[in-house]
Amino acid sequence: MTRATNNPAARARRKKVLKMAKGYWGRRKNVFTVAKNAVDKGLVYAYRDRKNKKRTFRAIWIQRINAAVREQGMSYSEFIGKANKANLGINRKVLADLAMNNPEAFKAIVDSVK
Repeated sequence: MTRATNNPAARARRKKVLKMAKGYWGRRKNVFTVAKNAVDKGLVYAYRDRKNKKRTFRAIWIQRINAAVREQGMSYSEFIGKANKANLGINRKVLADLAMNNPEAFKAIVDSVK
């Protein structure tokens, strides 16, 4: 009996990995065994950093709100505490955007919370 291999599927699998490794440096882009490890690690980083991106942006929003609120004579924690007590339904992302791009509206919000 002749030897049967699953060549079409194996080639497709290798092509898929090498396509994902496009742009990598050195042998990582064209040697399957090296590229497979590089792609696996890249996918791990991508998964991890999708989570980290959310943390990073929240920290940026908090810093921007804090800077804008301190110009109005309050601290960030004081502002957020009063905003929650006043049932202000605006999240940190929107508050940071207002603080950056529309300071008058942000000042009105801070005055309403005070």
